[in-house]
Amino acid sequence: MTTEEHVELAGELLTLVHRRIVDPLEILLGSADLVGPVGDRLRIESEVWAAQLLGPDQALAVRACARLIAALFPGDAVFDPPEDWWGTAFGRVVARRVGHPGRDSVTFAVAGAMLGITRQGVHDLVKRAKLDRHPDGGVTTTSVHARLNQAG
Repeated sequence: MTTEEHVELAGELLTLVHRRIVDPLEILLGSADLVGPVGDRLRIESEVWAAQLLGPDQALAVRACARLIAALFPGDAVFDPPEDWWGTAFGRVVARRVGHPGRDSVTFAVAGAMLGITRQGVHDLVKRAKLDRHPDGGVTTTSVHARLNQAG
């Protein structure tokens, strides 16, 4: 983990939590004064979450990913962010730590977004047996996750 990665991720998490949780709470309560202390605490927590997500403890990172996704992207359907989300600091760390939560396969376009390459690049990797094609179409999330975590 670099300091730059940590700073980018902590800032992104803080912005996300404010947009999705604090701002609506302020609107509902009608007062910035009531949510001010929460915002102060979230600055600290975003630093902690970034350290957990980028740190050496895989189990802790996976739990942090799950908690943040559940809180920031609630819903009854399987978590299925848009392709460009995988290019965000949080999307990149989720891809590296857990792959695509809740999906056995993803389209070539989503696999490319997760890997930071083009869809054609994914086709090439499948052709060269560097990624596994899923029997129902697309690419297995397991192979994308493994590719992201290859040494070197």
